[in-house]
Amino acid sequence: MEPPVIPPRSRSLPRLRWPTRRRRTAALGAVALSLVLAGTGCSGAGTASPAAGGGVAPKAAPVVSGPLCDLLPSGSDPGNPAALTGQPAEVALQWLPVLTTFEAAVRASGMSADLHGGSGVTILAPTDDAFAAKFSDDDLDQLLVTDRDRLRGLLREHLVAGSLSLSDLVAAGKVTTLAGTSVTVTGGGGSARLADQADTVCADYRVAGARIHIINHVLGSLPTTGGPGGHRAH
Repeated sequence: MEPPVIPPRSRSLPRLRWPTRRRRTAALGAVALSLVLAGTGCSGAGTASPAAGGGVAPKAAPVVSGPLCDLLPSGSDPGNPAALTGQPAEVALQWLPVLTTFEAAVRASGMSADLHGGSGVTILAPTDDAFAAKFSDDDLDQLLVTDRDRLRGLLREHLVAGSLSLSDLVAAGKVTTLAGTSVTVTGGGGSARLADQADTVCADYRVAGARIHIINHVLGSLPTTGGPGGHRAH
């Protein structure tokens, strides 16, 4: 009798691993997303939906708007808008890949607590490209490392009391930042223009006690030293 032929064992690809903090936060985000999907899923046969039974209708999944949104986490990706709902603002910022400079500035300034005040806060967060256009490498390093007071003043130019949606901002027409600066707001149709300088490029991230609107220009009165000639001095 011939010995039985044993098929070769399949070789699986190694699993990619997130860094510990990212893996933990991704797990939390996945749980949050699953809860949202469970609340908005279809009812089984013979089972009435909460709305049909007279109960409270499930909340719609958060929707963000702007030309940059298509390049940011969506669907089931870690950092998608639904997964960030309920996260503290300083945690949510870590999952938005175009806000690494702004997130670093929040940590360096010690202003994390300012992002979740009692009445909420609106965060106008400039992209990394906006910071690069505004500040030279040397000036940005100085802000992040040594000039904490000026950094805190800069960040307050991008915070507004109250958790305001994009439509709230446009309806108000003008808001005052925590730095005391008056900022005009115009626009509609999924975007807004701020102080006739910055445009929202992905707006309406809902996080715990705050709204995050990603913008394409750094606000405030600090001088511009960035751009093509703003690389680090050697």
